[in-house]
Amino acid sequence: MSHTNLTVYGATWCGDCKRAKKFLGEQRVHYEWVDVEQDAAGLALVERVNSGKRIIPTIVFHDDDSFLIEPSNAELAAKLGLQTTARMNYYDLICVGGGPASLTAALYAAREGLDVLVIEKSGLGGQAGVTERLDNFPGFPDGIGGGEFADRLTTQARRFGVELLQAQEVTGLRKEAESRYVTTSDGHEYGARAVLIATGSTYKRLGVPGEDDLIGAGVHFCATCDGPFYRGEHVAVIGGGNSAGEESLFLTRFADKVTILVRGSEMTASQIVIDKVSASDKIEVRYNTEVTQLHGEAKLSGLTVADRISGATEVIHPRAAFVFIGLSPNTGWLPLEVKLDKYGFIITQPNLETSMPGVFAAGDVRLGSTKQAASAAGEGATAALMVREYLKTI
Repeated sequence: MSHTNLTVYGATWCGDCKRAKKFLGEQRVHYEWVDVEQDAAGLALVERVNSGKRIIPTIVFHDDDSFLIEPSNAELAAKLGLQTTARMNYYDLICVGGGPASLTAALYAAREGLDVLVIEKSGLGGQAGVTERLDNFPGFPDGIGGGEFADRLTTQARRFGVELLQAQEVTGLRKEAESRYVTTSDGHEYGARAVLIATGSTYKRLGVPGEDDLIGAGVHFCATCDGPFYRGEHVAVIGGGNSAGEESLFLTRFADKVTILVRGSEMTASQIVIDKVSASDKIEVRYNTEVTQLHGEAKLSGLTVADRISGATEVIHPRAAFVFIGLSPNTGWLPLEVKLDKYGFIITQPNLETSMPGVFAAGDVRLGSTKQAASAAGEGATAALMVREYLKTI
């Protein structure tokens, strides 16, 4: 990327500020955050570059001392040097999604001489890219940081000639004779002889009062993205699985105290994660505890929690709440021809082909996948081989 040294000036109540921070986080672009309501120097800078007006977000790029005022995501993508439009209109294979399944399939296919396009709405690397560390991916005995893993996989795909679009969302899929076409949010349509759906999944929300208004203002779904903002503070983690445990451990790098709120009577994480959580003197685990409401106007001020055994409620006051309660597949954009199960996961045949011929699925979005980076990469490799066999028939 052309710019990674930047500062975002804004306020916690500012919707455009939340959107810009979310976009930068998705693209794994590191930035400094300045709340102009708490920082007089920051407010003065905003007024200076806006001719006396207080317009936020104001984003300063320190590499060339340029700035953007209330930028759209498209303007941010252009400034960051992200490719958002493909060089061709037609490919052998289009991979929708940019995680381990998609990138592995893409590099396998491109290595065999196919023209491959990958389209990703967020940052390349998928969930793995914003995971603090991968300790169980084969070939890395000491583990590897999620960001580094994503960068290596992206570099490898580019080495074989894969074309990569970022900050671009696929909104539609259709078939026409032997071709399949995808539509992107900017109105472009790209065709291919085959399509791989590897859009992964996103973190589920709590669905309680106050949540929507406080996302990005104390309520978060990515510890890697937002944990550094809470140095020396008390934060809560909601959930009891591997993600909740692993992200809690990561948050102890910044927070003085982490309280894990678990609905059940025990954590469902792997034993090694549970043991690490238990060994940390910064982590407290509360069982049979359910969050029923989030409080705050401009930012999170408290959580109402209920004891699921006694029914007693109380309000606790962490500075932030990180939610890790499961995943929902990113399949809402698909046509009815692609069959899903009742939870929205894609149903596939043994060769990973969906109910729409020429359209395959791999990784977290597929029914029966194990939701692990290593198996996603394996499914991506398998999908590429199955696509190769399919292309021989058309």
